[in-house]
Amino acid sequence: MSTSSSMAFQFGASSSLSFSSSSIRRWTHDVFLSFRGEDVRQNFISHLYHALHQRGINTYIDNNLKRGEEISSELSKAIEGSMISIIVLSKNYAESRWCLDELLKILECKEMVKQIILPLFYDVDPSEVRHQKGSFGEAFAKLRYKLKDEVKVTKWEAALEKVANLSGLELRDRNESKFIQDIIKWVDSIMVNRTFLKVAKYPVGIESRVRDIFQHLSMGRNDIICMVGIFGTGGIGKTTISKEVYNRISYQFEGSCFLKNIRETSKAGGLIQLQKTLLYEILGISLECHDTEKGINVIRHRLCFKRVLLILDDVDDLVQLETLAGARDWFGSGSRIIITTRDQHLLNISKVDSKYEVKRLDHNEALELFSWHAFEEDKPMEDYVELSKHVMQYAEGLPLVLTVLGSDLRGQNINYWRSTLDKYKRIPSKNIQKVLCISYDGLDDNEKEIFLDIAFFYNGQYLNHVVKILDSCGFSPENGIKRLIDKCLITITTYNTLWMHDLLLDMGREIVRKESPKEPGARSRLWFHEDIRHVLEENTGTSNVEGIEVILPEGDDHDMIRLSPKSFAKMKRLRIFKSHGAYFSGRSLDYLSNELRVLDWSNCPLQSLPSNFRGEKLFDFKLYRGRIQEISGQFKNLTRMRFFECTFLTKISNLSSCSSLKELDIMDCENLVEVHDSVGFLDKLARLHLYQCSNMKSFPRRLKLRSLEVLTLFNCSKLQTFPEIECIMEYLCCISLLGTPIKELPSSIGHLTPALKELLLGQCTKLMRLPSSIHQLQNLKVLISTNDCKDLMRLPISVSHSQHLKCLSLENFTNLAKEEIGLSIGYDKCLKHRKLTISRRIKRSELESSAELRRQLLSSLYWYLDDFSFYSSSTLQELDLSWGAVVSLPPTMKIYVELRILRLCHCEKLQEILHLPPNIQELYVRECFSLERFPEVSTKFQFSTSYGLRELRWIDLSGCHKLVANIGSQVPNPSFVEEHIQDHSCGIIFPGNKIPDWFSHTKEISNGDDSCELDISGPLYLEEIIGIVFCAVLGSDPDYPLGPFSGICVSINGNMLVEARFYLYGGSDHVYLNYSFPDCIEQLLRYPTEDNLRFRFYCDSYKVVFKSCGVHIIYKHEENVNLTVGECLVDSSNGIQLSKRRRDDEDSNLEFNGYPQHKRLSQDLGNSNAT
Repeated sequence: MSTSSSMAFQFGASSSLSFSSSSIRRWTHDVFLSFRGEDVRQNFISHLYHALHQRGINTYIDNNLKRGEEISSELSKAIEGSMISIIVLSKNYAESRWCLDELLKILECKEMVKQIILPLFYDVDPSEVRHQKGSFGEAFAKLRYKLKDEVKVTKWEAALEKVANLSGLELRDRNESKFIQDIIKWVDSIMVNRTFLKVAKYPVGIESRVRDIFQHLSMGRNDIICMVGIFGTGGIGKTTISKEVYNRISYQFEGSCFLKNIRETSKAGGLIQLQKTLLYEILGISLECHDTEKGINVIRHRLCFKRVLLILDDVDDLVQLETLAGARDWFGSGSRIIITTRDQHLLNISKVDSKYEVKRLDHNEALELFSWHAFEEDKPMEDYVELSKHVMQYAEGLPLVLTVLGSDLRGQNINYWRSTLDKYKRIPSKNIQKVLCISYDGLDDNEKEIFLDIAFFYNGQYLNHVVKILDSCGFSPENGIKRLIDKCLITITTYNTLWMHDLLLDMGREIVRKESPKEPGARSRLWFHEDIRHVLEENTGTSNVEGIEVILPEGDDHDMIRLSPKSFAKMKRLRIFKSHGAYFSGRSLDYLSNELRVLDWSNCPLQSLPSNFRGEKLFDFKLYRGRIQEISGQFKNLTRMRFFECTFLTKISNLSSCSSLKELDIMDCENLVEVHDSVGFLDKLARLHLYQCSNMKSFPRRLKLRSLEVLTLFNCSKLQTFPEIECIMEYLCCISLLGTPIKELPSSIGHLTPALKELLLGQCTKLMRLPSSIHQLQNLKVLISTNDCKDLMRLPISVSHSQHLKCLSLENFTNLAKEEIGLSIGYDKCLKHRKLTISRRIKRSELESSAELRRQLLSSLYWYLDDFSFYSSSTLQELDLSWGAVVSLPPTMKIYVELRILRLCHCEKLQEILHLPPNIQELYVRECFSLERFPEVSTKFQFSTSYGLRELRWIDLSGCHKLVANIGSQVPNPSFVEEHIQDHSCGIIFPGNKIPDWFSHTKEISNGDDSCELDISGPLYLEEIIGIVFCAVLGSDPDYPLGPFSGICVSINGNMLVEARFYLYGGSDHVYLNYSFPDCIEQLLRYPTEDNLRFRFYCDSYKVVFKSCGVHIIYKHEENVNLTVGECLVDSSNGIQLSKRRRDDEDSNLEFNGYPQHKRLSQDLGNSNAT
């Protein structure tokens, strides 16, 4: 590639938001590891490097054990070229000058090229690094003494403080393998968000246009939401330019999404799918809905706190905008929404903040781009200069046309060029499609057929699947697709899908229209809805028709196409029939073409396939919500058969002739009774999936499926027997029998070794025994028999021999003999480092051998816990005692130093919580109606002179109405907060209806709403803030006694700071209290606010309302104000009532060192100037 500034992106030390191409990085490594070799090289680093390498993450590790005074130029380049730097801060890290210089270089790259940094605190505390204390400080002191260079030392001190303030991961006393897993997950998430979109092979002219767009985006303003429209004619480069903009700035946002090709996608009723993609890309959630209105509500409610970048590509209808980005307040402050369209009027009525028209390439730019494609150089070869200039006249500065024409002429001699130019001369000016058609005319017949099939049926689909279908049609797809790529008529996306520009799509459709301008039935391919209606209803189809795709237009949900038995009679060469969302009348057809390769028909009205339809060439067969009653046929080339919600289907008949079948999916066919025995002998079948076929009684009695990989029989609620296994299935990795009433598994299940890893038997209510041969499944990792397998009487002792078993779940087994549980747990050595779930009264003697069990989840244990010491105090990490008869937790709980999560929900006899593990992080105590005493909860939320439960981050006390506790009764002491609270925030939900009196800013909401805004005006002195406390009083609908599962979020100036999820029980008010310290402050200082903060509280359940909200800011130098606190008054109807507090100096302002006066704002803050 040339070094021309308009072509190649040069790298260098430039500002983070440089408008030059230097802000785009092409990283040489994904991760750079910085570490102190003598501390971690031989153990932790070697394991981490191996895990990163196994994950396909390109990681740089410096194996040079001999180091000089300065870091080498090679190492410096490695740091500069890495997307992520992982810094392992160990005890002796600060004793190495080399490590500290690496740290300086890494922080420089963070500022200059926006490198991402992950600090790992390995056996050191962040506060030790921040202040150079403890063993970490001792190591630093040694270097300081040896070096005697205070200038250098000062730089290192500042660097250590800066890196300690970054969000990182701490090893503490947890397992190293789990720590490494968390690191890998973090790196994975960063790399997904920093994956660049493919822009252009030769990005000529892009730089100046991107620079212009940056001026419209106002990237320096984080207090606004900016919507920018990019418009211009088709093929001018709108999509290419917006991709480049996305690549340069997406990393600066909390979430980003590029929604491409909206015009085409929405034609097929794809607006819901676009909403799903948007939410998945930004939040990582999968939206399950069939209604765009619901999608709108989810987008608006879930993204209004997030600073996002959203690019809507190729919009041509206002409905698309209203569905995907209907208003600015759908998104958080600082968001940027970019719309590309051909229609400037659309931008006018949508009231974008700014518009940018993409101009055509000037002569020099056009000649350069053409030259790259025609000659692979930045200018024409000498003999072709004049001919190239003639090409410029026909391309009219459109990048797409220049690309196609250059690719078409590349490698051809002068005579070919002159002949082609003669063809261009005969085309009227401004007829771009005809110019493009010259490239199509140069294809051979095979390539033309492939081009037209892609244009009509396969644009946007996965390459591998399309290749198989084209191959089944007798084409040569490998060579044909390669030729189309070479001529720039199609491209392959990052996701391995086919993509064709809409100008080329239109060209392909126009080529087919001209086959028969007046009669659609004489054309080779049909896609326009009204043309298809005419052909099928008037029986005008001919043998010319090879493919039909029915796409229901938006809003025509009840539009009906009336079929007659003769509708397809004349279409002897029909290869493809696809219908999505359209409706048909008619119950039978006399004829379907035996040339069909794809039959994909939703709402199919046929009760049976025509008797003369053999389907010998059928490759892909799918029916959705059809009326078909029985399936049979000679489908010898069929590879995939799928039936969804075919409620009239009763029988899958003999499929022995389907020798090529690889996937059989049958979902929600509630009247299916029988699956023929022949299905059990399909040698190539890899996936057999029956889902919620609730009346299926007859399933193959024997399975001899050598290629099977997944077997699912989910909620087949009348299937009582599991088939015999008649061969070794070496590829079968998962069997799911969830919700089936089978009574036992056959001993032949042992044939499933060695691949079987998961056996899921949940809700198998009739299951009585597992075969002893289960021990032969040596690679079994997950054996789950949760929820209501009440008839299971014996658990084979041989299950303990499964060396790879990671998860054994035996929940709600009411008939499992006591000795059986004892035996199974007695062999838990095979479950070391893994998870066990059981549910039964168990004696201590039955569990004595469980000392090595780790990360156990012991659900629903009916114990009084008089002796809880039989578990290893060094291994238990998660404990669930919900619904149990626990009265009080014993003192031995304090020895469980690894326990992080404790659940005590619905323990109706629980009266007090006096003892908790020292490192507990999450505590769930919902609906413990008898709970009265919990002293440590008061101590935890004082933040004044003591700090119990240091690691605790979340307490859920919803529904605990008898509890007496002074929660949040004192103002946090700034000195204490600054000294002791450095690592995380903490929150609590409890019954109550009052915000503590010491809150400096509050707001009452008279009518109740699902959101609340509270403004605080300055001066704010942001650099002095060390903590923020949030509080909200929430009410829930009394008509819902169990209460909704709710999420509360708090944002500041549109940037989300706090999020928590919990249940609220109907008819009572609850108080949500959150103390946010370092992480919150870091975000606050990241977005300058010019002495004005707007806090927004929001709840994502419409059954929950805010009654009041409050914010209190903690400053470094604020004096500690002692409050006199009365006793908590407890009322069974109102829960915890925080009594009236009295300030000793109630009438005086709190003034200190020129910092803000903290005075309780009036309760009608909503009417003040602050709102």
